Amino acid sequence: MKLSRPARRASLVVHVLASAAWLGLTLGLLALGVAAATGASPAAVEAAVRCMKLFADWLLLPLALLTLGSGLVLALGTPWGLAWHRWVYTKFWLTLGATVATFFALRPGVDSAVAAVTAGGFLPDAGDVLFGPVVSLSAYVFMTVISLLKPWGPTRRGRRLRERPAVSVHRSPARAAGDTATHPGRGGRATTGLGSAATAATLAAPPPDGS
Repeated sequence: MKLSRPARRASLVVHVLASAAWLGLTLGLLALGVAAATGASPAAVEAAVRCMKLFADWLLLPLALLTLGSGLVLALGTPWGLAWHRWVYTKFWLTLGATVATFFALRPGVDSAVAAVTAGGFLPDAGDVLFGPVVSLSAYVFMTVISLLKPWGPTRRGRRLRERPAVSVHRSPARAAGDTATHPGRGGRATTGLGSAATAATLAAPPPDGS
């Protein structure tokens, strides 16, 4: 599956906007978590955790799923591939892990904090409102950095895919000679097979940074 240029650009815009919104929302959750953990009055603590629950219930998971889905579309529909470059592969697993952790760890922690504070008690554990946002924010910053720098080069599979066209280019003179001998072109002129070599060279070129 290869995306057309308009589809690729639209997917890229959606992915960047969703990722930025996810990062900003997590930063806001961390600020609210700090306010809840250090709040001097029960009213301030309750207000902070209630805001965290609102964001976690209505915004966090949809943004996580949108980021993951648009990233998959871009990986599978562009020359970057899903398992061809280490930074793409790493980012995919980190995004998947962060999405799963959002559902099974961050949201339940916020829910337990809200339940305890609403019942008239104190915040049972500051880790319920701090640990999830801290881990998530660290992962998102790291993913943003590797998306910009694109480090580590291709994976083993990506190297194999790059080497195949190179072999075709190497063998093209011999093939061209065979084609000349057995398949003459129109008007007695031999076909040299330059089209195959050009195609192979094009495939061997690395993906553009904009993909």
